[in-house]
Amino acid sequence: MAPIWGAGVVFAIATCWLYWLSTNPPNSDLVSIASGETKPDPTMNGTPLPNRTEMSFPTNLEELTSLAAILQHYQAAHGGYVLLLFCSAYLYKQTFAIPGSVFLNILAGALFGMWLSLPLVCLLSAIGATFCYLISYNFGYSYVQQCFPDKIKILQQKIHENSDSLFFFLLFVRLFPMTPNWFLNLASPVLDVPVLQFFLSVLIGLLPYNLICIQTGCILSQIKSIDSIFNTWTLCKLGAAAVAMLLPGVIVKKYRHKLEKIKLS
Repeated sequence: MAPIWGAGVVFAIATCWLYWLSTNPPNSDLVSIASGETKPDPTMNGTPLPNRTEMSFPTNLEELTSLAAILQHYQAAHGGYVLLLFCSAYLYKQTFAIPGSVFLNILAGALFGMWLSLPLVCLLSAIGATFCYLISYNFGYSYVQQCFPDKIKILQQKIHENSDSLFFFLLFVRLFPMTPNWFLNLASPVLDVPVLQFFLSVLIGLLPYNLICIQTGCILSQIKSIDSIFNTWTLCKLGAAAVAMLLPGVIVKKYRHKLEKIKLS
């Protein structure tokens, strides 16, 4: 295993790239708008452009709406740059297990629409989570074990119990609304989860969650609170989808045990 400071080097390089990209657009329009020096249009899709908006990760609905307005304005002339900036920011968050992916999912819907956003966000989620997996495997393997011994032990037992249908179990934990995805990304290499199964489980398992966020982004101007997105009914639907993912695994496990009994007899 490589020394832990190697993860710090990767983080520093990624941070420098994202900072350079966000402060060096193709021309000065975005920087001027972000600093409040210019304001080309009084509104963007009915949303007033703010006098001053920092180019940073949004942490609330107001910041998200302001950032979406700026990027939508800039997207008309520099769509490729906006796409690159969004992809870089999304991978940065996922790779280093930084909370707040819900805001970027909603932003994707506001910027790119439903049909581009859904495959884009699902793919970025899977790639970013896999980067996190690889960083944990190469730099933090023993540290994850030391920091989360009880959680690792519980998950290890569950994975052992579902080894015959591991992929369906991984889908279940991704779909279940209360699962801490950041911890799964860090712990999976410690639990010997194959990287391909890990990638596919994130790609498919987070699809319903991503879809809900993207649909919200498509009507961003109508949203009053982030909490309203994940109401009781939405969480129940995600929970039901998670349980449904367990059923194929239970069936596979049941019939595999029957076949083993037949062979032994």
